[in-house]
Amino acid sequence: MLEVKQVSKIYEGKIVYKALNDINFSVEDGEFVGIMGPSGSGKTTLLNMIATIDEPTTGEILINGRNPHRLKKEELAKFRRRELGFVFQDFNLLHTLTVEENIVLPLTLDGKKVKEMKEKAQVIAEKLGITSIMNKRTYEISGGQAQRVAVARAMIHVPKMLLADEPTGNLDSKSSKDVMEMLESINKNERATMLLVTHDPQAASYCDRVIFIRDGKFYSEIHRGDYRQAFFQRIIDTLSLLGGDGHDLSQIRV
Repeated sequence: MLEVKQVSKIYEGKIVYKALNDINFSVEDGEFVGIMGPSGSGKTTLLNMIATIDEPTTGEILINGRNPHRLKKEELAKFRRRELGFVFQDFNLLHTLTVEENIVLPLTLDGKKVKEMKEKAQVIAEKLGITSIMNKRTYEISGGQAQRVAVARAMIHVPKMLLADEPTGNLDSKSSKDVMEMLESINKNERATMLLVTHDPQAASYCDRVIFIRDGKFYSEIHRGDYRQAFFQRIIDTLSLLGGDGHDLSQIRV
């Protein structure tokens, strides 16, 4: 599904800054992978390149065997819209639209019929437990509900891969748990491939595997196995070895 091959990213300027250095890893179809590391380790830079928002300086990124960075502008926009789904920390919902209108936005851009859009929105809203808020504006709903809406919008066009950047960053512990359980359920039931960037070891413990990066380089990876609680503890132990500032890790929530 995803291959990251010897990817480096260098930002030119008065001081040349190497954000990523020879990163190699792959993600299988249907896998749920977390990326962790201290602030400044290159996590978001890596996600932005996979999301085609930024380009690697060297190396290549393949999604389903294709290198999206070689596509022309219009083809790239279509690829991004159809192959990838995005979930962000601050939800990125449009306050002028209702919940339903936010969810169907990717389909609107593809020129789908209103009836088809409404049917698809209803199906995904039922799966995510948000049918009761479909006619509300986004400022009338809670943070946890808003993140569910953002996930519904990201998944409505059945993307090949869902990219999530700190999706629990603005949520309380109960909402974080709900959102991560929902993502885990989508991963298992829909066989959706997911890539999660997070500071939160609790959120990361829902993944099948966590890749750690430090100072722009691959540091290590660990696999979940059968017990999430044991996996959570191993994530904590690895993060303590990685170091970084105290604020790099969110409050531990078991």
